[in-house]
This record gives sequence, C-alpha cells and structure tokens, in this order.
Amino acid sequence: MIDQAMAAKSRAMAVPEVVVALSGRWLRLEHRAIQGLMFLLSALILLNVATRYAGRPIYWIDESAVYSVVWLTFIGASAMTRMRLDFAVTMLTERFSERGAAIFRIIATLGVLLFGIGLLVMCWLWLDPVGIAQAGFDAREYAGQSFNFIYTERTQTLNWPTWVIYLIMPLFALSMSLHALANLFEDLGLVEKQKLPGFAANADGVVN
Repeated sequence: MIDQAMAAKSRAMAVPEVVVALSGRWLRLEHRAIQGLMFLLSALILLNVATRYAGRPIYWIDESAVYSVVWLTFIGASAMTRMRLDFAVTMLTERFSERGAAIFRIIATLGVLLFGIGLLVMCWLWLDPVGIAQAGFDAREYAGQSFNFIYTERTQTLNWPTWVIYLIMPLFALSMSLHALANLFEDLGLVEKQKLPGFAANADGVVN
C-alpha cells in the first residue's frame, strides 16, 4: 500500500513537469514559426511593391499577406501567454502584498486557462470533425445536412479551402491552454519557474 501511494504521488508530481516540458518545446516551435512568418510577410510585401512598380502586380499577394498576419498574430499571442508578456492591469494588484499578488496571479492564469478550454470547445463545435467524418468527408453533403458551409467555402484569390486557414483557431486555443496550464503549475509552485532561452525575460511581478 505504501509503495502504491508513493508511486501514485510520483506520477502526480510528474504531470506538471511533463506539461511544462511540452509547453517549452511547443514554445520553441512557435518561435521558429514566428520567424518564418515574419520573413514570409516581408518577402510578400517586397514582392508586391516590386511587381506593382513593374506594372505587373500579382493578384494573390495581398490575400497571402493578410493570412500571414493572421497566423503570425495568433501564434505570437500564444507565445506571449507562456512568456507572460500579455497585457495586464496592475493598478490594484501592485498595492497587494507579495502573497496577495501571487494569489491573484493564480486566479488570472486560471482565467486564461478556462478561456482557452472554452475556445477549444467552441472550435470543436464549429469545425465539427465528427460530423464531417460521418458525412464521409463529403463537404457538400455535410453542408446540406448541417447548414455549416465551412468545408465548401474557398478563399477569393488563392482558391484554398477556408477551413485550412481557420485551423489557426483550434491550434491557438490548444497551445494557449497548454501554456496557461504550464504557467499555472509554476504559479502553484509545483514546478520551478522555467527559463525561456531565446526569448525576452518574463515580466515578473505582473498579474497576467
């Protein structure tokens, strides 16, 4: 019995460490994705200027740049969540004691986690992977049954399926939830606060 209790306790203690490790690896991927999207966006803008100056504009560049900004924004917002660089109002919490500020930091982090989980549930209902699978992945049949036309719509100039672009939403919800959970474990003292190499220093003392 004692051995089983100790094993269960060790497994419970390992969960926060696993979550923080996964969050750190995902953050590194986000860092590379942000760099790649920034390079892509700059290249698209320069190409757009050059082709317009030459009198031969490429019609799909504007839409590509817009979608690059959208993905860059959501991936950057997810990374900022883990780095605790998101916006915060400290007019009240800066007057609290260190313990009081820590409590409100936990509450704020829990709020971010709940928001991420709620957004993930909404994305599941919106994209309805079970429904499209039951329709045999036939977009027209699924749209006729559910009146959800997300799988039949296409972008204006690139002619891509719009659901491919919209995948950033569930991806953002999942990554933000993972980062918020890692932050929560750190705030609760279940794991040591991690250093994030290659990124700006965390905003210590800020309730966000």
